[in-house]
Amino acid sequence: MHARLRPAAAALAAALLLSSCEADEPAPSEEKKAEVLHASDVPDGSSGSLAAAVDGRIVTCVGWGGAGCDTVYDVMSMTKQFTAAAIMKLQMEGRLEVTDPIGHYLADVPADKRGITVQHLLTHTAGLVGALGGDYEPLTREAMVTEALTSQLRTQPGARYHYSNVGYSLLAAIIEGASGTAYEDYLAAELFAPAGMTQTGYVLPDWDRADVAIEYDAEDRPQGRPLDHPWAADGPYWNLRGNGGILSTARDMFRWHRALQGEQILDAEAKAELFRPRVLEEPGGDARYAYGWVVLDTPRGRVDWHNGGNGWSYGEIARLPETGAFVFWVTNQYRSKAGDWNLERNGSDLTQRVLERLLDAE
Repeated sequence: MHARLRPAAAALAAALLLSSCEADEPAPSEEKKAEVLHASDVPDGSSGSLAAAVDGRIVTCVGWGGAGCDTVYDVMSMTKQFTAAAIMKLQMEGRLEVTDPIGHYLADVPADKRGITVQHLLTHTAGLVGALGGDYEPLTREAMVTEALTSQLRTQPGARYHYSNVGYSLLAAIIEGASGTAYEDYLAAELFAPAGMTQTGYVLPDWDRADVAIEYDAEDRPQGRPLDHPWAADGPYWNLRGNGGILSTARDMFRWHRALQGEQILDAEAKAELFRPRVLEEPGGDARYAYGWVVLDTPRGRVDWHNGGNGWSYGEIARLPETGAFVFWVTNQYRSKAGDWNLERNGSDLTQRVLERLLDAE
């Protein structure tokens, strides 16, 4: 399941290694080289890709274990930040308000869920169940909405934080209703194209299969590429759509970060709302969920962070808005058969290490 895996409370995010498998160099306007990644940062036998940047310029964009900067991966629950940004874009356009009840966009909302707002879905406080089934079960949009609206609430809307992939799938349906456009079409036109992201999406990019990473389980058995799993003709079925499953590259994720530094997608007010820390993930903790992002306060400053995992792959993204530092990394096999390494378990340590090198290099 493409859930956001629970982080160690005050942990940051990311990891990687410089390898001899670098893809084409970034354009000079994107580039600013520094030695921030060490080969010892990732275990032998693993593979993945990393982009690190500061002040809107790439410090390094590389792969290891046979991958490159432009290898394509499932970014899993990091998809949620795109869904959240699309909602904020629609609010900018005057097509919805996050305070709207979901009944403005979804039909036949039962009485116990009429108090759920778009904001509740964004912050995982709607009280909805986490999932309705497996990622690749053939669930249609209509069936997903019906099952979500007839499911038993865990808590009353607004009462508590309960991480819910279902909530973000409902947001994808709301995006379609408010925009009159298919979910991926809206993201492609309003987010990815303005950011210069040419290798991000479900089925709209013209994927070269050779560029898409094969995922592996802990027994080193190949699980195929994300595109090999059961999907509908226009993308994943609705247990996954909106909450996970977007494919992207390390280079494109850097471009996403750079777009969020400017205003070509979201204006300053919308970005402030997107990243505003709102709901504690755990009582007594220090991580707060915003809209599709987790916000942490650290000795190095504020960190906007998220991760994702699906049982085979794992990845993290971290941004330090006060310094402009950025790290994204993803691996297509997160743990070894022998159990001697686990990038899900140690990912936040690796991220912190890379971020500290970025800041020290400055």
